[in-house]
Amino acid sequence: MPGRPKIFDEEEVINKAIEVFWKNGYEASSTEILLNAMGIGKSSFYLEFKGGKRELFERAMQQRSRLALENLEKGFRESTNKIDYLKSLFYSIADTKLARHKNGCLLGNTIAELSNRELGLKDVAANLLLKLEQVFLKVIKECQADGTLKTKESPEILAKYLLSVWNGLNISVRIYSNKKILLPLIEKQLEIIR
Repeated sequence: MPGRPKIFDEEEVINKAIEVFWKNGYEASSTEILLNAMGIGKSSFYLEFKGGKRELFERAMQQRSRLALENLEKGFRESTNKIDYLKSLFYSIADTKLARHKNGCLLGNTIAELSNRELGLKDVAANLLLKLEQVFLKVIKECQADGTLKTKESPEILAKYLLSVWNGLNISVRIYSNKKILLPLIEKQLEIIR
């Protein structure tokens, strides 16, 4: 006998969960808060997410990362100047209208929050952030090859540097809420990208 059919869109409910996790973190996002935000009942939740909140969180990180990387790669493909587009990603961190300004990076937050408690989830977040590093690496290599990026720095080191800058700025944005303070910091961090 087949189970009851789903009465919700999986991607949509996970997107609603992402918002909760991104705002509150893993620990502070109770199942009750998540169920309310997702608009589904407890039985539907446990039918879909047999591993409970932990499984939902892992799937939320994966979905958020997948969509963000797809958008990022599309942006690079459509960009007429990949270096300017790369820089714009970092400058967007200072945009006070974006959720990131208040919430930082979901994956970076997860690593900071769960490094000593949930190593499995911390590792998932770290591996997803490494995919961002790979996108940076690909663009750096392409731009060094075509001459639009003049620096002779190792592409691998530069990609790691950019990931570190990304993580640091996503914390700094919550310390310095003034765009006038953030923009010079970002500019200084990106001096190597020329």
